[in-house]
Amino acid sequence: MIMRSAVVIAALACAACASCTAAETPNGAAGASLSPTPSRQSPTPVKDHRAHFEADRAVETVRTLAGGIGRREATSGAFDRAADLVAARFTQLGYHVAQPTFRVPAGVSWWVPVPAGTSRNVIAMPKTLEPGDRHVIIGAHLDTVPQAPGAEDNASGVSVMLELARVAASEGTRLPVVFVAFGAEEPRGSGDDMHHFGSREFTAGMSGRERRSLVAMVSLDRVGVGDEVPVCDGGLTGDAVVRDLRAAGRRADVPTSSCGVNQSSDHWSFERAGLPAARLGSTAYDAYHSSTDRPRVVQSAQLQRTGDLAWAFIAAR
Repeated sequence: MIMRSAVVIAALACAACASCTAAETPNGAAGASLSPTPSRQSPTPVKDHRAHFEADRAVETVRTLAGGIGRREATSGAFDRAADLVAARFTQLGYHVAQPTFRVPAGVSWWVPVPAGTSRNVIAMPKTLEPGDRHVIIGAHLDTVPQAPGAEDNASGVSVMLELARVAASEGTRLPVVFVAFGAEEPRGSGDDMHHFGSREFTAGMSGRERRSLVAMVSLDRVGVGDEVPVCDGGLTGDAVVRDLRAAGRRADVPTSSCGVNQSSDHWSFERAGLPAARLGSTAYDAYHSSTDRPRVVQSAQLQRTGDLAWAFIAAR
């Protein structure tokens, strides 16, 4: 009662004083104040400290891979340097990183002979992931055909994947997300048996429990050219992942298009194994599989569109 009486007296005194202004007291009554009221001050802006997909970061990765390292044939020292870089990025973000190796045969890749040798996948797993947890895989192939620096094909996909991994590590995700940089995706001859070696190695090594717990796999392959994001699958396991990706595009206000039935990226290895998968990317461009596939080919705005769509897909799982 003493506190309420004091407040009432102060309010009455303020009403009688032309120089006083009303302010809110903790108990909701009007009190006296000689300082400006909150309504007369500019509101303090609220900063959004959440992590967001940043295309500028992705562009820098494209420049590092395609400009700094360059051609990354799957059995070469340049590929090993790129894989070391990606593994270090994943480790810095707090993921558990595995790098299983596998053998690939000699062959001819886009009219250039390539030797037999060893390549590897770089796999980043959240440290909280437990066996049997439902999860999503986001993948992108790290290798190139022998003659190409591979900015669009496929430093673009790797750069988006690494940026998604950064955002996921900062913000968390409803379902765990595993990120994979695949080795030896590019062909070493004709037919499926001479293509997609890294992703075929990955799916062959999955246990029954891992297969059952995979919700979706998305391959990011050639995602930095164009003004809409192509979405497609191989036509084997239904189009549920495609539908979810296109719905994510609508939520993110990102235009998408269909690239029809597509079996030329790592999602195809998952579909062949009976697993739900789809691909983002595949817009045609003049520098495809050539020495002119350099960082200037890749468009920052398209990397942003792809990243926004992929993050909307991940966030909704």
